[in-house]
Amino acid sequence: MQSSQLPKTQKAIRFLEVPKDVTDVDRRRISRALTQYVCPAEPFDRNPTVRRILLALTSLHAQTVIAAGENRATEIGVPINISVLDAAAHLKAFSRMDGALLGSIDIAIGKAKTAALFGMATEAIGEFCKPGGTSPGLEQTNGGLVVFAGGIPLFAPDGSLLGAVGVSGGAVAQDREVAEAAVAALSY
Repeated sequence: MQSSQLPKTQKAIRFLEVPKDVTDVDRRRISRALTQYVCPAEPFDRNPTVRRILLALTSLHAQTVIAAGENRATEIGVPINISVLDAAAHLKAFSRMDGALLGSIDIAIGKAKTAALFGMATEAIGEFCKPGGTSPGLEQTNGGLVVFAGGIPLFAPDGSLLGAVGVSGGAVAQDREVAEAAVAALSY
């Protein structure tokens, strides 16, 4: 089969670098294994492995979310810290606007981490932690959770968790407003 006749994903496999000391037999095995993984027999859009790769939170998505949050913060006149974490609660992108409080850096990251770990807005998790709530002390787990507004999960169109955004620097209501604007900018 000519390269021009291969599906796009198989064309990409041809560009993978294989160390020079690998034998031709091993090269064929590697190519065959990659072809089965990247180009499964199942239709492209129905394969869960491929869908997870396609629906990952990219750096471009993270920067778009941050830009939208910063725009809203500028409109309301509040310098903020905004963080975007992936679904594993690892930092994907961060921005500290000029004049944003230094103490809010950790809070913004904590809000995003909390929303990513639980897949829900931070203030909803706070309801579980209140005196008389169903999970007192929950905020002390996972290295400390931030359970007031400003952390919102990011979801793919199919409902899978992509990550979360966390905002801190203003009043709680302002942080939530900026976070909502940031999340609204995410599109696939």
